[in-house]
Amino acid sequence: MIVITGATGAFGGATVEHLLAELPASEIAVVARDVTTAQRFAERGVEVREGDYARPATLPAAFAHAEQLLLVSSSDPHADAVALHRTAIDAAVDAGVGRVLYTSHQGAAPTSPFFPAQHHHATEQLLAQSGLAWTSLRNGFYLHSLTWLLGPWQQTGVIAVPADGPVSWTSRDDEAEAAARILLAGRAGGAARFDGPVTLTANAAPTFAEIAAIAGEVTGREITSTALPEEEWIAQRVADGQPEPMVRFLLGMYQAAGAGLFAGTDPLLAELLGREPASVRDFLTAEG
Repeated sequence: MIVITGATGAFGGATVEHLLAELPASEIAVVARDVTTAQRFAERGVEVREGDYARPATLPAAFAHAEQLLLVSSSDPHADAVALHRTAIDAAVDAGVGRVLYTSHQGAAPTSPFFPAQHHHATEQLLAQSGLAWTSLRNGFYLHSLTWLLGPWQQTGVIAVPADGPVSWTSRDDEAEAAARILLAGRAGGAARFDGPVTLTANAAPTFAEIAAIAGEVTGREITSTALPEEEWIAQRVADGQPEPMVRFLLGMYQAAGAGLFAGTDPLLAELLGREPASVRDFLTAEG
């Protein structure tokens, strides 16, 4: 049995869809905090289980008989993500889960200025200490995040950032398909190949300056990039209507990019997909 948490979210849901293309529904179970939100899977014969990292009593039944468990990281910005993940990992141990696949992030590190990277690193340490077989999916920064990280460049013709550096922008849909491929490899006895952290990225890591050049080619307009002092950039984003706490949170992403923490690329994703992953050019072309 493959058990998928976060199945009503974009990543977990897409992973389930890819699995359903290869497996009978009876071999998959999905976990949701509110089972009514997973009705689309129940209607197709997938077992829907109630489970919430914040309610430990729900997890033993949610993880029961899991040969493999896709543990989607908490997306609640107000929660103690590491504590929630610890609860889920402890429950996986108690349930006798065969292998945990955890959705981590490229650049997971204890000192990263991008706080989620610290949480991912801490969770990987918990997995390493758990005694479980585990795989950490170090996904490249999601490509669709460019929608807000580039700012209002379509109107201004300028991509303004507080720091620049290479980022291996990667499609969430491609990442979900790769997660499904790794889960399927686990069923075929090939899980050991993916022990520990594995990096799943697109094949290039452009800087914001390079993205501006690509945007110019795609749109036929002159698009430039500029680096602003951090406080000036924050003030500009707040003036554009973004909440200051969120802006300051996002600042860590640019700082981490400037430090080269998202620079690496790896051919594994393309190998798993059997094709080239989506690129920044593909994304900007689709955005029009």
